Amino acid sequence: MPGEIPEGLAIETIWAVEATYGSDAAERRPAVRQEHLRRIGELRAAGTIVEAGGYADMSGSLLLVRAPDEASALAILQGDVYARSGVWTGFRARALGRVVRREEVRAD
Repeated sequence: MPGEIPEGLAIETIWAVEATYGSDAAERRPAVRQEHLRRIGELRAAGTIVEAGGYADMSGSLLLVRAPDEASALAILQGDVYARSGVWTGFRARALGRVVRREEVRAD
């Protein structure tokens, strides 16, 4: 609908992914956490991860991922040491319309 989005703003589609922790995540996580955080930091610097963090109750993580589709977003996370080591045991991804300034829209 014309005029629906105010001048200077845009909607960027990203993926909100909830990663579920396994029942023994608290025991598995310390050995791989440094590698995981380093990778998340690299993906943030590259603009692939918009935001990431773990829930305080140790139930899982929430990651906002720039990817062309759900499969690509999940592939990024399935390649993480948390997924490979069993800290993360499942994923739920949903498209999210993120409000950004027009100049923030990525061309890739």
